[in-house]
Amino acid sequence: MKLTKGQIEELYVFTRKHYVEHYDLQTELVDHLSNGIEEQWQYNPKLAFDDALQVEFKKFGVFGFMDVVEKRQKAMSNRYRKILYGFVKEWFQLPKLLTTIAIFILFFLVLHLKQASYVLMGLILILGAVNFYHQFKRRKKEKAQKLKKGKVFMLESMINDTGNGVSIMLFGNIFNVLQIMRFNFSELNNYWLALIAIAATLPCLTFYITAYVMPSKAQELLEETYPEYNLI
Repeated sequence: MKLTKGQIEELYVFTRKHYVEHYDLQTELVDHLSNGIEEQWQYNPKLAFDDALQVEFKKFGVFGFMDVVEKRQKAMSNRYRKILYGFVKEWFQLPKLLTTIAIFILFFLVLHLKQASYVLMGLILILGAVNFYHQFKRRKKEKAQKLKKGKVFMLESMINDTGNGVSIMLFGNIFNVLQIMRFNFSELNNYWLALIAIAATLPCLTFYITAYVMPSKAQELLEETYPEYNLI
């Protein structure tokens, strides 16, 4: 006996009810559950679908699908970090290396100013305002696409959400900057100013990559990870 399309759809609903949000993991679990149910039917063809489903679900233990979800999240997080590292590495190779150096020099020169803290604060406020405006527009577009498609892959969710998280973390530290606004960076020697400039450059690159570059490359990245992405 084989499962019907209706029963397969019931399995998708079942996984969603048990807190499996992402379509790629839902599909993996549905495939696992359907194979188990069909194997049960080979020995007991009269077994009801719901009963067979409960037998298969109990095999996942007390916590249900949680362990599977955590393992997939860990694996996909590793995948995300590798992708992020690849993009970051590009900014330390020509021709993007020139832009990285320019950002470093900009920070280094600003830190020499007596009013460096105020200049940095102004830059943070301007960049923060511009970023939140673009993030608002992008989130609105993503929400419309999600409603239309109805299926979200785990890597897709990470690409869309991580940029927001990084931006909140970066611009959310404005209060900390306020606390040191009176500090005169120009009194430090060039060695310390260079280290501070490097420390400022790296988060800026990470922010730009996660918030703008990776979302713009999302389609390509998802097609590489999920061969079935364009089929749904």
